[in-house]
Amino acid sequence: MVSPDAIRTVIGVIGNGTALVLFLSPVPTFYRIWKKKTVEQYSAVPYLATLLNCMMWVLYGLPLVHPHSMLVITINGTGMVIELAYIALFLTYSVGAARRRVLILLVAEVAFVGGVAALVLSLAHTHDRRSMVVGILCVLFGTGMYAAPLSVMKMVIQTKSVEYMPLFLSVASLVNGICWTAYALIHFDLYITVSLSHTAITTIISY
Repeated sequence: MVSPDAIRTVIGVIGNGTALVLFLSPVPTFYRIWKKKTVEQYSAVPYLATLLNCMMWVLYGLPLVHPHSMLVITINGTGMVIELAYIALFLTYSVGAARRRVLILLVAEVAFVGGVAALVLSLAHTHDRRSMVVGILCVLFGTGMYAAPLSVMKMVIQTKSVEYMPLFLSVASLVNGICWTAYALIHFDLYITVSLSHTAITTIISY
């Protein structure tokens, strides 16, 4: 009989694959930005939200916070690199106030995560407490990540076009949420379960 741990690992690997699809789904959007040398009306909010979410989950998965979470660290570490590449491209082809706003938000996110890490590691002295504090923040920012596409709904309504709300992003979010929810339920992880339960709802609302 296959053990629950083995099943969980397999589902986690599948979840990593679907998450990678999620992270790579905006490639056509950024290819268009690169080709046209302008960000047009695209928003950086979904990518900033995803970056913050990835940084928080990497912190959550650290051995000093929540041991035995290598799959969480690997995919979110990969996501961090990918999102930083997107944001760098966005900064390259944006101008004026839009560029400054994105840069300020990026610096604020890095400073925030660094501050949370310092406070949690110095003030919380058990894995349970560290996991609780960081896990709650992950739930909050994970919700923000999946709700971020809603920030462009006004534009979609005004233009009567979903051009600026990529379908790939929403589909990948839904599949990823299903896989990671299953992963979290095998050996129950409250924070992963709650965070990913919002995925289907926000995806359906988006479309």
